[in-house]
Order: sequence, then C-alpha cells, then structure tokens
Amino acid sequence: MIALDKRDGLWTVTIDRPEKANSLTPDMLARLADIAETAQEARALVLTGRGRVFSAGADLEAARAGMATSPDWERLSGAIASLPGLTVAALNGTLAGGAMGMALACDLRIAVPGAKFFYPVMRLGFLPQPSDPARMAALIGPARTKLILMAGQNIEAEEALRIGLIDRIVEPADLMNAAQALVADTLAADPEIAQGIAELCR
Repeated sequence: MIALDKRDGLWTVTIDRPEKANSLTPDMLARLADIAETAQEARALVLTGRGRVFSAGADLEAARAGMATSPDWERLSGAIASLPGLTVAALNGTLAGGAMGMALACDLRIAVPGAKFFYPVMRLGFLPQPSDPARMAALIGPARTKLILMAGQNIEAEEALRIGLIDRIVEPADLMNAAQALVADTLAADPEIAQGIAELCR
C-alpha cells in the first residue's frame, strides 16, 4: 500500500489505499518512515497519493488502538526534513490529521484545487506531533497555526495558497508533471551544490 519508484535520483513515494482515503495503518506508517530514513541517496523525493485524498491520517481503528501517538509519525517527518535533496509533497487531495506532518516536513507543497487541510487533534483528545506546530508556524505564523490546531478550521486550497501553507495549486492531470518540473534543476545540478543550498536554507 506504499509504492516506491526510484528513477534517475528521483524517489517517488505513493500512498496507495484510495478505498480508505489513504488512511495509514501502523505498517504503512512504519514503511514510510523506513523509506524516508533510507532516502539519503535520493537527489529528490516526491510524496503523493492515489485517488482523490492524499491521506486522512491514521486509520480509525488503528488510531483507537494507539497509533495516533506512535513515534513513527515523528520519525517520518524528521527523516524527511533532514534529507539533503529537494522534497515535494504533491497533494492529490485533502490532507488531514497526522499525515499533515510529512507534508509540513517537505521543502515544497503543491495541491490540486478543492483540496482541504485540517488537523483535528485537539478535538480528538491528542497533542499534535511535537515538530508539527513549529513547522506550521514557520510557514503561516502562530495565529494561523492556532486557527487550524485550536480553532479546528478546515483550510481550502485557495486560502492555503494565500497564507503560505502550500506553494502552488495545480490541476490534477498536471500534478506529477509539475512536481517533476520542480525537482528537475536539483536533479541536474552538482549534488554537493544542491545539498549546500539546502543547508543554507534551513
């Protein structure tokens, strides 16, 4: 349910459980974290999903069994954030809950029209993953972060673009081509130069 394609330095990771809104089981989450931790050799990494939802976060039954507080969420986002190459979240649809962390950890986020973004952890009785609020606040500021995390607001793609939560809105048919175009210069560059720029931008 997690597909990995490696081609010419580009790793493309696809969440492939569309019949369940790409919600993650513990095994899927661990697999994503394992991939991210071994992607140091990747020149660029693109995360996406199959179907109309990027990810609804934790599978409901798994969340009730304790997955919502799994350390693998933080392991995943931390591994993505530390990658030396350019990382892009190609959001094929709505992004919810703990799955927000992997997108926040990417360097760039592009999304299709109509995508929604929400993170209802407080309503569900959990704290967000430790690094998520700081990464979100770095993008959109503390007040808007509280708008999502504490006021429980759903943010639609157009507003997400306006406030800086995502970087571009792309039509569904063009999403993966757009993601590949964004990483093209990094793939073509001297790896040491690309990594050096990434370090300067942290």
